[in-house]
Amino acid sequence: MAKTNGKLIANNKKAYHDYFILDTYETGIALHGTEVKSLRMGKCSVKESFVRIENGEVFIYGMHISPYEKGNIFNKDPLRVRKLLLHKSEINKLLGKTKEKGIAIIPLKVYFKGSLAKVEIGLAKGKKLYDKRQDIAKKDQKREAQREFKVRNLE
Repeated sequence: MAKTNGKLIANNKKAYHDYFILDTYETGIALHGTEVKSLRMGKCSVKESFVRIENGEVFIYGMHISPYEKGNIFNKDPLRVRKLLLHKSEINKLLGKTKEKGIAIIPLKVYFKGSLAKVEIGLAKGKKLYDKRQDIAKKDQKREAQREFKVRNLE
């Protein structure tokens, strides 16, 4: 299990709504200079992104890092494919798991750990509509219980 100990840049809340997260991994990401500066300013989105394994390497598609304002000619394409850095054994484990039906790899968080940019990816299995409804109902019940608890303590 990966733990985030740094400054959170982007969070993929939609992933927790649409998928069951089975396992998480902390990965490094290969970036160019102006992309790191843009990340430090918090200009990143992973909402519509996904991860693929090709030729024994892991790549993230659809991750949007806005161009750095003062970067001019050094800026890269905001939606370019970026390489994720994992150990070979972890890549093989992910590859084996994704061969199962209905399992995907999605990015969950982008954050800095010290001075290094990290991406937390998760093995995910899609939720059905009734699963989503159950989660929403549980959240509503929890919210109501907390509200009642607060009211009782104030009296």
